[in-house]
Formats: sequence, structure tokens, C-alpha cells
Amino acid sequence: MTSRIEDYGIVGDLQTAALIGRDGAVDWMCLPQFDSPACFAALLGDEQHGSWRLGPESGGECTSRSYRDGTLVLETEWDLPEGRVRVIDLMPPRSGQADLVRIVEGISGNVPMTTELRLRFDYGNVVPWVTQERDGLRAVAGPDSVHIDAGVDLTAEGVADDAVHRAHFTVGPGDRVPFVLTYHASHLPIKPPVGVETALRETEEFWRSWIAKSTYDGPWADAVHRSLITLKALTYAPTGAIAAAATTSLPEEIGGSRNWDYRFCWLRDAAFTLQALVGTGFIDEARAWRAWLLRAVAGDPADLQIMYGLDGRRRLPEYTLDWLPGYEGSAPVRIGNGAAGQLQIDVWGETLDALHLAREAGLETDHEAWNLQKALLEYLEEHWDDLDNGLWEVRGPRRAFVHSRVMAWAGFDRAVRAVEEHGLEGPVERWREVRDRIHTEVCTQGFDAERNTFTQFYGSEGLDAALLLIGQVGFLPWEDPRVIGTVDAVQRELSQDGLLLRYHTHADDRVDGLPGEEATFLVCSYWLVDALHGIGRVDEAVALFERLLSLRNDLGLLSEEYDVHTGRHLGNTPQAFSHLGLVNSALRLGRGVTARDVESGVADRVAVPAAVPHTGVPAARPSTEEVA
Repeated sequence: MTSRIEDYGIVGDLQTAALIGRDGAVDWMCLPQFDSPACFAALLGDEQHGSWRLGPESGGECTSRSYRDGTLVLETEWDLPEGRVRVIDLMPPRSGQADLVRIVEGISGNVPMTTELRLRFDYGNVVPWVTQERDGLRAVAGPDSVHIDAGVDLTAEGVADDAVHRAHFTVGPGDRVPFVLTYHASHLPIKPPVGVETALRETEEFWRSWIAKSTYDGPWADAVHRSLITLKALTYAPTGAIAAAATTSLPEEIGGSRNWDYRFCWLRDAAFTLQALVGTGFIDEARAWRAWLLRAVAGDPADLQIMYGLDGRRRLPEYTLDWLPGYEGSAPVRIGNGAAGQLQIDVWGETLDALHLAREAGLETDHEAWNLQKALLEYLEEHWDDLDNGLWEVRGPRRAFVHSRVMAWAGFDRAVRAVEEHGLEGPVERWREVRDRIHTEVCTQGFDAERNTFTQFYGSEGLDAALLLIGQVGFLPWEDPRVIGTVDAVQRELSQDGLLLRYHTHADDRVDGLPGEEATFLVCSYWLVDALHGIGRVDEAVALFERLLSLRNDLGLLSEEYDVHTGRHLGNTPQAFSHLGLVNSALRLGRGVTARDVESGVADRVAVPAAVPHTGVPAARPSTEEVA
């Protein structure tokens, strides 16, 4: 049986990642990159679908584990009657080949250890041909090849689907037994494995040097820095793209069918990502992210997608892997994402908003980039009022989603400001007129005066946590009664034990067109933190933020959702959106709250700073046609 979602840690090389459980098992790893087929896929099945356990012969979960300070080097320890032992896991940032390094270190006593290696390519579907070579094992299947260099002899056991390579050994104080898994294309010659101790030293130096660039020094620095390291670990270095998560098909409901592939890059994350990177001093990463964004959206604005492959590719066909039973029986297991073909009007606005933020942050203005933005605006001018699938990628009927139109408004607002504040050229009067027309329509048709709240879509009986962003993007000022009423309504109606659902799946005749339910969505609760702060309820915002920090696993990681009934993480992991929410909320709260305030519990006495929208620029001026 695989571990709970929250029991996994991650190591990565900035092109792919491995998930390692508290029992020392690598249960998920895709090679050579995040969205490649997995060679360890036990996460979505069992050990027969690929796993690599390295731990005490007696088995069981570790006594403790942690990352080495400021790094992505994972240490897992067992304190046993026989003695104490540590496993060190890391992936050196890739310079050519992908290497997973595992080091067994004896601390005290004499501990019997075992390793069980089950390589299964193509998501557990293909048992490779394994040969014993002078310097280790080589496993080949089609285009893929893995070489295992081990400090002990690995013995083949079993046949066919039950094939496993095992080793039994004992470590005493000071002993270090290394293992290195190296991936390379099967048609290329094998390269020597990395030097284990050199790789460990250089990997530590890389991560500590990287996080040292952070300018964040607020009261939650440890949590923020761990989230930043996690976001960096999800970065695909060759292009600068950031994967939404390292996994596919971890369920939003145990046993349900809400299982999606998140190993791609969503345009929606752009502004949140830029805010987090710029706000913490990572300008080079922000520049690389913007460059990826501009390459990805280049072309006909009518063909803009909500997501792209990490290399910018557009085709992400969705299909299922029927040989995998899914995490705890949650089927189907999906590869690719059919939502890539959906119409989501908000992404035009979010792309324009992100590029505006980059401009505000001082990243170089590119003439071609501005021409691209004008082309996006030209398309948006004709289509902002189209019915769409909304930011939550509903698979039911298209609607007039309020958030989609608010973000369309934001796109035109940023264009107006680009002309007025940055001297760029464009039809500003026409853009201003469209901006005001959208504003008037949303305030008239998207607001329920009886309930004093904006609604999920025009005429909807349901609410949507994305309505909390109305104040952040400057559509209305935080002090506007309609914003305050919306925050209150969302908090009241979408709350489960103080955390937020995205929306009620049963509302409006099952708005998303899918069976089943889901748990609270973590980034939505961070949006609530920001909204409470925006309307002046700072003590409540801090309390919610600190509760959210307590939901992280022992390594500081967050998945997509949290089930308040079982206390379990759900959804793909680690989830970039959740960690972006943590960083951006900390940045916002940190402007008015000190560490001493947090420790003394008097955050409510701190003066509320001026409201700042999620773009990090002053709130947009109200529309001239704003409806009272």
C-alpha cells in the first residue's frame, strides 16, 4: 500500500522530481522530465508498478526526516533497537544527465538494511531488460535506459512482472553506502555516474546559494523559503516554466474520478508567480518565467490556451492508463489534460496582468511583447462576453463567469495604465470604454443585491472563491460594501471548518458537470487571508494564515487540497498554486505584521497597510461608470 499523500517528500534536478515516502520508498519518478512516463509509479498502484525502497530490513516508517537547511537534500532517519541509520536523498541540478543519489549512513549500532528495486517503464506497464554489468545494473526498454551503480551487490529475484533486485547489508557508525540511478536515452552510450560526495556537496552549495538571494525577511521566513525552494524544484530549467505539480491523478476525492494531470504550465499562475518571484528578489527567475510566457502565447491570439507543456508545446491530449488502479482505487489515471482545449476568458486578462506586473517590476520592455499584448487585447475586445468554462475548468455548460469578466476588465485596465503611466502607444480611449463597459455589466448582472455578494456566474445561486480576487485586482476598492459583502458571503457559504471550497459542486444543477465532491482548496484559503487583510481584519487574516501553515507536512510541503474531515492532503503534490498562495500571503501580511506581533498574539493591534492588489501596484482607479 502506498503512503498518504502528505507523507511524501520531493527531491529534484530542475527538470524532473522523485517522491519519497516516510518508509524510504521512491514511489513516483518520471524520466527524463516531469511529464515523461514514470519509471516508478507505485504512487498510482502498488510496488509492482515500480518502486525503490531503501531502509531498515525491519521496514516501517522513519523516526524523523528533514531537509538540510536551505536545500532540497532530504535526510530520513530511523532510530531502532539495533541502532540509528540515515538515508540521504538528492538529485544534483542537471548539467547533462539525470541522477538520483541515495546514501545510507550509519550513525550508531549495527543496522541491517535492505533495498528493493523494481524498475517499471511506461507508468508501470513495461518491465525492462536488466543486465548485470561490471559497474552495476543496466535496465533498458525501448527509448529508455537506467544505470544503477550501487555500493553493494544487487541480486535478481522473481521473474516477469514480479522481477525485483534486492540487497541486504549492515551499516555501522560512519559507514556510507552509496547508490546512484542514472537515466539516459537507450541509443546513447552510458556515461560514468556522478561522484556521490561531490554531488552532495555541490547540490547543497547550489540550493543554499540560490535561496540566499531571497529578500524576504518577514516573520514567517522559514515557511516562505521552503515554499520558494519547492517552487524552484518545480521549475523546468531549460525553459523557465513552472509545473503546477510533480504528479498526475492524485484524487480530489478518495475513490472518485476527479483525477487530473498537473505536470504542465498554466497561464493562470503567471501573475501569482511573478508576484512571488519579484516580491522575494528572484528577478532572474521572473525574467525567465516572462520569457517562457511570451514564447508560449506567441501566435494567433484566438489560439491562446489555458496551459502548455513545459517546453511550450500545445498538444496535451488526455487519455487514461487502465492498467493502473489509481491512488487508493481512485480511477481513472489520466495522462494529458483535456482542459487545454477549453475556452477560459480570464487567461487573456491574467496574461496581460502578468506582463504589466513585469513592466512595473522594471523588467525590460520589449517592443514585440507590447505588440503581442495589443493583439491579445484586440481579440479580447471581441470575445470578453463569450460564455466560457471559467478558471475551475468546469466540464459542464459554458457560463458567464464573473471572475472571467473581472479578469477581462483587468486586461484592459492594465493596457490603459501602460499608455498613461509608461508612455506606450495604443487606442487608449477605446480600451477605456471597453473596460468601463465590462465594469458596468459585471456590477449589474454579476451582483446579487439581496445577498450583497457577487455570484459565480450571472444569475447563479452559487458562490466562487475566485470572487475574493475582485479587491486584489482593483476591480473595486477593498472598502466597497460589495467587496466586503462578497468576502463575508464566501467565507460563510464556502467554509468547511474555516477553510474554503472552490465552490459547491452541487450548486446550480452541478455546475462543473462532474460526479462526486472535493475537499477544501488550499489556495482559496490563502485568497481569504489576503481578502481579510484587505478589508482590515488583520488579526483574523494572521490567524487563518498560521492555521494554513500548520497544515503543511513535516517537510513544509502542501498538496492541492485538504480534507478537514480526515485531516489528509488530497490532489496533486507538491502543488505550486498552494505554495504561491503561501508566499504571496506572507508578503502581504508581512507589510504590517512583525515576528513579535505574531509571537505575542497582538496582530490585531497592528495598523493595516494600504491595500495592494495582487499585481503589487496601486489599486486601479474606479470606473467612471461604476454602479452604486
